Amino acid sequence: MNPEKYSRQILFPPIGPEGQERLRQSQVVIVGCGALGTAQANALVRAGVGALRIVDRDFVEESNLQRQMLFDEADARASLPKAVAAERKLRQINSDVRVEGIVADADSRNIEEFIAGCQVVLDATDNFETRYLLNDAAVKMGIPWVYGAVVGSYATTLTILPGRTACLACVFPKPPRGIQETCDTVGVISPAVSWAAAVQVTEAFKLLLARESELHGSLLAYDMWSNHFQQVKPARDSQCRVCVAHEFTHLEQGGPTHISLCGRNSVQIHQTESRALDLEALQKRLVRFGPVRANQFLLKCFLDPYELTIFPDGRAIVKGTQDPAVARGIYARYIGS
Repeated sequence: MNPEKYSRQILFPPIGPEGQERLRQSQVVIVGCGALGTAQANALVRAGVGALRIVDRDFVEESNLQRQMLFDEADARASLPKAVAAERKLRQINSDVRVEGIVADADSRNIEEFIAGCQVVLDATDNFETRYLLNDAAVKMGIPWVYGAVVGSYATTLTILPGRTACLACVFPKPPRGIQETCDTVGVISPAVSWAAAVQVTEAFKLLLARESELHGSLLAYDMWSNHFQQVKPARDSQCRVCVAHEFTHLEQGGPTHISLCGRNSVQIHQTESRALDLEALQKRLVRFGPVRANQFLLKCFLDPYELTIFPDGRAIVKGTQDPAVARGIYARYIGS
């Protein structure tokens, strides 16, 4: 490790040389690599965290570039998986850090494997289903994690210490009801993303440096456009099904077969059992139905008015609908049920 690379950070008294060495020996996992995930990863890698694992199911599109800082137009043209594109950029930023990009959907079958061995997990997902799953796994395994969410100009974050602080299920026993604002309906501005990611990464630093007494200990929320800031200290729910009763219902259920993707007008199809697909053979079969583009990571077929993206494990994203039934029908027709 070249100390000069981190000299300004080492000058910061709460870190210093000893803290920098602790960061070098740390491992962090980021679940999701969109706006929040790229900002988090960029900060952690530049700070010299020893190992970083990034798990993401999606690929880069042009609409991502406004706020997802690790990607560029070439990544979008190539439809690179976000985890792959991020890993490549991060290795160029800091070769000291061991970066591992995993192209996969985090679900009940793999989430424990993905976060095992790390000291902190950062939430960069875009849906409560995955967050509840992450909460179950982190509480079960005793791993601290930092929740974060952004929509429009509003951002919120919460740090969870399993068994000691309120967990996500204490604060949100059930997903928010009714029609919810999403990035697809009200948009999102990058400064709100940067604020949430900055708070999440700072909390991660405190955890990695054993400075838990300096955690903010609150559910923080900030609307950057209306200048409205909230800070609420949530209490643990004595009846919480997760952190008190240890009922990990999201971990125990099978992996989802479909999920609507935030801001994408898309549905992801994920079979209960993974299936190995020969993308080269599939390309030959699909080319008669519409234009096909492929790389070593995925295959994309344009089936006007839909766009079908297929991954080697059988997972697919159907763009052009938010109706799971329509998406499953397209999957069955062109890939097989």
